[in-house]
Order: sequence, then C-alpha cells, then structure tokens
Amino acid sequence: MENKSTTEQASHYNDLEKMSTQDLLKNINKEDRTVANIVGESIPKLEILIDVIVSKMKNNGRLFYIGAGTSGRLGVLDASECPPTFGVTDDWIIGLIAGGDSALRKAVENAEDNLYQAWLDLMEYDINKNDVVIGIAASGGTPYVIGGVRKARENNITTACIVCNNKSPLSLEVEYPIELVVGPEFVTGSTRMKAGTAQKLALNMISTTVMIKLGKVKGNKMVNMQLSNKKLVNRGVKMIVDELKIEEELANKLLSEHKSVKKILDIYKAKSTNENSN
Repeated sequence: MENKSTTEQASHYNDLEKMSTQDLLKNINKEDRTVANIVGESIPKLEILIDVIVSKMKNNGRLFYIGAGTSGRLGVLDASECPPTFGVTDDWIIGLIAGGDSALRKAVENAEDNLYQAWLDLMEYDINKNDVVIGIAASGGTPYVIGGVRKARENNITTACIVCNNKSPLSLEVEYPIELVVGPEFVTGSTRMKAGTAQKLALNMISTTVMIKLGKVKGNKMVNMQLSNKKLVNRGVKMIVDELKIEEELANKLLSEHKSVKKILDIYKAKSTNENSN
C-alpha cells in the first residue's frame, strides 16, 4: 500500500552503506539543493502570514512556535536567537517543545503524542487573541502540535503551521498553512534532513522579516543587538564608525557609555536634525 505521507516515502537512493564517502556527500548535497526553491514557492503564503504577525505584534501580541523533536528544537532555536540579534525581550517570540526544555538535548518518550499538553504549555504564558501560534511538524500529524493549534483557534488566536506534507491534519487545523513538500529524505523518514532544512529556512524568513518590519534593523545592520561579547562590541563599534563617519576611539567611548548602537545613532540623528533646523 502506497504511503501518502511524502516525508515517510522511501529514499530515491538504495544501499547507502555501500556508497563511498564522496558519493554519500554528493547525493545528500544534491537533495539539499532542491530545498531553497521549494521554500521560495511558498513566499506568497509566507508574505500573508508575516503581515498578520507584524500587525498582531504591533498590538502587543507575541509569536509562539510549538513543535516536537527536530521541529520543536528548530522553533526554540529561532526564538532564542531573536533577543541577542534584535535586542527584543525573550517574551516576544517564544518556542515551546513537547517534553519541555530537557527535550532539546534528549528525546522525551511519548511527549509528542499528548494532544492536550501544548495548550497547557501555552496557557502558562497567558496566551490571548493578540498572539499568533505557529505549529511546526514535518509530518503534519504530531498530536502535541495539532492539539495546541486546535485549542488556540477555538480561543480566537491566529494559527499557522510549517509542514512538509500536502493537506496534512495540521494544515487543516490552521488559518495559514505553509506546506514545504521537499520529497523523500536521503535516509528514509529522517526529517532532520531536508524537511528540517526547509523549516529552518522558513523560520529564518519569518522572524527576520518580522523584526525588520518592526524597526529592529537599520539599513542592513543589527543596531539593536545585545552587546554580549567582544565580537559583538567590535561589530557595534564598526557600525557606529560606518554610519556616523567618526573615529573608532570615539565610537568605542560612545558605545561604552550608551550600551546601544541604536541609541547612539538616534542621539546623533536628533542632534543633526536640530542643527539643520536652526
């Protein structure tokens, strides 16, 4: 009987253990190169979803990712990288994984099969109708994720999903389904590969575009980034030097004083505006 789930269909490659290292690498890369184009085909739907998220977040809303296994880890990863990159608080974009934070490192048995736990997890954050929930599941059949978006929608909360099968149960539960059908995996059913890559690309596009639309980037620079190590401080100094055309020593002094690239740029912009108006 043919398996209707693309993510579970047999690999196009056989006898993997007999392949040379080079052939394994070339064939994995051959499959990987198809992923970006498939994600690109979803841009019209991603655009609609992102505009909804931006509108909600401008109204004090938040973005939640819920997932299990690889999908859950990717959601938590994307959410956790937004505060240092864009200078936002860690309660703006929130990633939840079946089994809790311990599942980030080690699989938690049967956690993804609980249809009710995701909603309980979301309720801990006082989720409300200003928020958006994106369910992430390669198969589109994960009970933890389905249950979470179902209850969210019942409570008038905007829902979306990122899946890698057409017309999956999860897609049917949400208002904004993003379906990235990347085909069978190189290792049959190993959705940490092409499916995971597709989901990561989509999450990058969603969070980055949302942050840009919310004013967290200037030009092409991360002016709101947290200055949490020497590398980032040096990057901040370079931004200030490039933007204000001042000496590095002064840029260092300003950054040490104000602790924020954006704050410094805003101060100088206001100063320049005042001088020009006088």
